[in-house]
This record gives sequence, C-alpha cells and structure tokens, in this order.
Amino acid sequence: MSTPIKIAVAESSVIIRSGIISVLKRLDTFHVEVFEFSDMDQLRNGIGWQKPDILIVNPALPEMSSIHQIKKASGNPGMRCVAMQNFLTDSMALKVYDEVISVYDSVDQIKEKLHKLLKEPERDKRHESLSTREKEVIVCVIKGMTNKQIADKLFLSTHTVITHRRNISNKLQIHSTAGLTIYAIINKLVELDEIKDVVSEESGNVM
Repeated sequence: MSTPIKIAVAESSVIIRSGIISVLKRLDTFHVEVFEFSDMDQLRNGIGWQKPDILIVNPALPEMSSIHQIKKASGNPGMRCVAMQNFLTDSMALKVYDEVISVYDSVDQIKEKLHKLLKEPERDKRHESLSTREKEVIVCVIKGMTNKQIADKLFLSTHTVITHRRNISNKLQIHSTAGLTIYAIINKLVELDEIKDVVSEESGNVM
C-alpha cells in the first residue's frame, strides 16, 4: 500500500508499548505510521487530530473509556479498535473490540490479523454487547409498552426496566423509539409485521 496505515498504540508499559511498535515496523506488507500514547489523557488529547485507522489499546489502561466514546473522540467512525491482551481478560469485555492481539502472538500472526481487519467491513459490535434481557426490553419498548407493562411481562421491577433502558441508550447511543425500531428491524429482533401498527401510528403522528 502506498498510503501509510496510521496505527495508534495506547499502553502504559513502555516495554510492552515499544515492543508492539517494533513489531509493527517489521510488517513488510504494510506501510505504517505509528503513534504512541502512555495514558488515557494522551489518548483523549491526541487521537482527534491523528485520526488513526487502527487503535491498539490495552483494555486495562487506567480510566479506559468505552470504545464508542474513543471512536467518537477520534473523529474517525471507521477506526478499528484492537485489544492488546497481556494478561487474562474477561472474554465478554473483549467482544466490543474488532480484533484481539496477544503479547504471545508471532509477527506473522499479528500481520495476518491486521491484514484481515483492514479487508473486512466494520462490524457493528453494539448489538453483541446487549444482553438477552436488554434485547427483550427493546422489543417491548418498540411495541409501545410502558415501563410497568414491560416489568409485568418480563417479571422485573419497574426500576430494573428503567435501568435496562438507560443501559440500552448508553450502549447503542439511540435515544428515540423510532431509532430503536429501525435498529430492531435491521438486527432482526422483530419482524416488520409484528410492529406494523406501531410504525403506521408513528408515521401518522409525523404527518
């Protein structure tokens, strides 16, 4: 590739950070431009003007923000986020990342993972981060049910339903029923026939 791939590395350990940068510069099939950050303050302050194509970050970095917030701050929604795993990490916490690189990976393994990452279209990880219960709540919301009705249907307290709805908004960054309806249809949480009356009613209100 003639255009350099911009890769940012965020890791507090200078030894690990220097090691991954050294490996990146040895990837002969890529022309890379590497930036490094040693803490979250540097990452937050620098990622916006560098706009890397790939961010390799330690998930355990102190004060680590959500991946969505980091992508938003970067000004590059297509930026791929790679977890750099140097110790045992909760597998659920890694699901929000586009790829995982281990400190035990070989140069060829890292090269293969980055090559695959650059070829694949970006996947929407937000859907994977939702719990089964949160998906059930979304379906109830877009069917026009109140918090109490949802609580009764799912055998939850109203407070728990409100908490689920708040978590859903934070994860998806969707703050309207119309937006949730589109999301649910695209991600096959519901069929259009199931909510056609609700959609028709909302359309009528708009007009």
